[in-house]
Order: sequence, then C-alpha cells, then structure tokens
Amino acid sequence: MESRTTSSDIAARAEELLSRITVPPALFRDGQLHSKTPITGDVIARVKTQDSDALGAAIGEAEAAFRKWRNIPAPRRGELVRLLGEELRAAKNELAELVTLEAGKIVSEARGEVQEMIDICDYAVGLSRQLYGLTIATERPGHRMMETWHPLGVVGVVTSFNFPIAVWAWNAAIALVCGDTVVWKPSEKTPLTALATQALFERAVARFGDAPKGLSSLVIGGRELGEALVDDRRIALVSATGSTAMGRAVGPRLAQRFARSILELGGNNAAIVCPSASLDLAARAIAFAAMGTAGQRCTTLRRLIVHESVYDQLIGRLSLAYASAPVGDPREGKTLIGPLIDGDSYRAMQKALDEAAAIGGAKIYGGQRLFAEQRPNAYYARPALVELVEPAPVARRETFAPILYAMKYRDFDEALHMQNDVSHGLASSIFTTDLREAERFLSAEGSDCGIANVNIGPSGAEIGGAFGGEKETGGGREAGSDSWKAYMRRATNTINYSSALPLAQGVVFDV
Repeated sequence: MESRTTSSDIAARAEELLSRITVPPALFRDGQLHSKTPITGDVIARVKTQDSDALGAAIGEAEAAFRKWRNIPAPRRGELVRLLGEELRAAKNELAELVTLEAGKIVSEARGEVQEMIDICDYAVGLSRQLYGLTIATERPGHRMMETWHPLGVVGVVTSFNFPIAVWAWNAAIALVCGDTVVWKPSEKTPLTALATQALFERAVARFGDAPKGLSSLVIGGRELGEALVDDRRIALVSATGSTAMGRAVGPRLAQRFARSILELGGNNAAIVCPSASLDLAARAIAFAAMGTAGQRCTTLRRLIVHESVYDQLIGRLSLAYASAPVGDPREGKTLIGPLIDGDSYRAMQKALDEAAAIGGAKIYGGQRLFAEQRPNAYYARPALVELVEPAPVARRETFAPILYAMKYRDFDEALHMQNDVSHGLASSIFTTDLREAERFLSAEGSDCGIANVNIGPSGAEIGGAFGGEKETGGGREAGSDSWKAYMRRATNTINYSSALPLAQGVVFDV
C-alpha cells in the first residue's frame, strides 16, 4: 500500500470537511482529546472536551426543553426530524468522508452509515403520526378502557466507534418524535463525526424555528463522563452501545435508580451452512459478514458451522477469498478492508490467534499485520480464517477483529447446539434450501438470537426491524418495529360514561 497522503494532509482534509458543515474551529483545534485517524494512526485534531459540570448543565437544559417539547404535537415534532434528514442528505458525502477518516470505514460502508441515518429519519417522520395506543375490551358496562403513550423524558445516548453516528440517529430520531430530548456522549475515538452531526442537527433546528434550546446536546469526554451520565437521575433512559463488560457496569447502575436501559452489547454471531445451501450465495454473504468493517461490527460473523459434506468445498472458496480480499487505505476504491481502529484491537486479535494456534488440529489462514513499515502507527491486518476440529473457548468469546472460526457438524441438532452455545445472542443466519431446516432455525427451538436470517448473513440489518439481541447482548431493541415504545411511558385509562359504579371482578363494596 502506497502512502499517498500524510497525516497532516488527512488533518487538513478533516478540517475542511468540518468547516463545510459549519463546525466551529475552536471545538477541534486546541482541545484536550487527541483524535487519531486509523488510516495512519496519527493525531489529526485536538477536540474540546466537557467536564461533569458541563454535562450537568446540558442535562438541565435538556430537562427544561423536554417540558416544552412534550406538549408539541407529534407530527410537528416529526417535521424537525424531516429537516434533519434533509441536512443529512445535503452533507452526505462530507459526513461519510469524515467517517472514513476517523473510523477507517471503506467509502461504500461510510456512505451506507449516513444513508442509514437518512433512512431512520424517514421512518421516524412516518412514525410521528402512528404512535398508537390500544382500545381494550372492558368487563364493566358503560366503561371504556384504552392505553395512551406519553413522552418519557431525557434520553442519554452512549455510542461506540464502529458506528459512530448511525446509532445516535437510531435513538435521536425516534426519541425526538416521541417527545423526548437527547444528551449524547460519543466514543472518544470518533469525536469529529459527532461534532459534524451535532452541527447538522443545529442547522435543522434553526430551520424548524420554534424548538426549545437543548433538544439534543453533545458532550465529549472519557469514561467518567459516561458514568456521570448514567448516574444522573434526570436521565430517564440510557441507550448504550459497547462491550458486554461495559453493559455489566452500566446495567446495575441504572437498575439501582430504576431507570430504563437499552443495552446493545457484544455479539458472537454464527452462520450454519447446510448440505442444500447454494455455496455461491453463501460464500459471498460470509465474506462480507466476516470481513466487512474489518470485523468491527457487533453483527460480524465470527463462527461458521458447516455440514461435513460441503465443508471442504466451502472452505476452499473462502480461503481464496481471504487471501485475495484487498486490504488497504479505506479511501481507495478497490479497498474492501480498512484498518483496525487501533493497536489494542490488533493485539487482541493476535492474542486470540495465538490461543487458536495452540489448539490441536487448528489451521489458520491470514492474520498477519500489513504495511507496518509504511504506516507504523496504523494497524492493518489480513483477515483470519481459523479451522477448528471442535468448538474451543476462544471461539466462544467475542474478539472485535476479523477472525472467522470454521467448524464441521454432522446433524442439524448438533448445528443448532453449536449456534446457541455462546453467551451472546445478537445475530445469526442459516444457508439452506430445505424448508424444514429454515423453519426450525426460526422456531422456538432454533436460534436464540434477536436476529435470525435465512440465506443472508447476520450483518447489515435494515432500520425497519427491531435491532438487538438476547443473553449477554443486553436485551434492548432500537430502530424499527415497536422499538419506539421504550422511549415513551404507557398509561392505561378507564373511563366510566355511565351513572353506575360496577367494580372489576364482581367486587361489591357498598357504603
């Protein structure tokens, strides 16, 4: 890989993009947080951070804004989200390029992330006219029973580096039409994309005209800031994306004060390849699911469970794909796999591969570090395909890197057991043309994951469906379906329009 630009060139380009989106230079020139690009591993900006006092002020402002925003009709709230979608469309190329520079995503994936933000805005605008409650049959004559959904409060959003802005949009677009306000703490590894997104939101607010100040605030800082956000009793709901370890810390803190949580945590996702599967289709889907985003998606395919009758044929195809998939600068059009986010990620990958190499009968393809001489501070790696004789502890853990563990199975019950025999339960898939296998996989005795797909990989979810998982993935749901209910509170209402007072369950209480 040729080094066609220096870190100073990337820094200058990032500043140009931020200026186009009207981010004030004071926010990214002389701050305390050093923003690095994984393309070279060097600092490209110095971002201003906030302390706990600034966070408290932002939450206070959001709380005051909520008291006004909740009284604005939902379709009118949807108009603000519509304007946000317009701003995202207008700045799609600039925002996507920032994602590439700061998170290391290839161009098409970065543009896809911004498109996901646009899509959720479109979805939320329609939702603003569909926040339905039920009319419920009542046992008492002359009565009507129904449920009403009301705005919840201030929503805290904590996002990860791998989807630095789309996950904010999932939460913010839905929260805003539901009548909530938002306080956002992004990953310390991707503050520039957050600054740009916040600037676009503020442009939408300016066009909207009558929005209260503080509808969506951005606070940038380290772990202590996230802890303060989680512990603040004014935050009604925290949506946090990150590792299972992070979720174990966040969950009890929220439960202690009876706050709501949406936890989108780790995933150790599997695909089952059956004897009847189209191997051409399976190989293409597996390649993207396992290698896309350099293996840094929570829905990345990490375990491949293949029937012994087609195992050798499929692994032969995949080993060629792993050897030839273009790794390099994510700005180059031919590149399919960009850099890992940092050295810690690369070292975690190598530790997992060393553990796999110590297992008897294991075969490893790839995994080598690339371009270390040209870019010593960046971490590019050849994706690794690891053949295991049987499931091993290393394959039961999530390593956030491009490692795919391949294993054989003999009968379908064994494959289902292998699929579910991990602590996470986010995404899963099966490749088969056998209707009975597909339906069993989707049944109560099949995949135990929140996402279960047939003849597509586990990654690349659409916003129309609820996104999230079970077990140590956290159990929360975001984006489509009825995920909006997490951002509202439900009231059950009973109305007596008669002159009598019958009690439920036939209770008699005459005084």
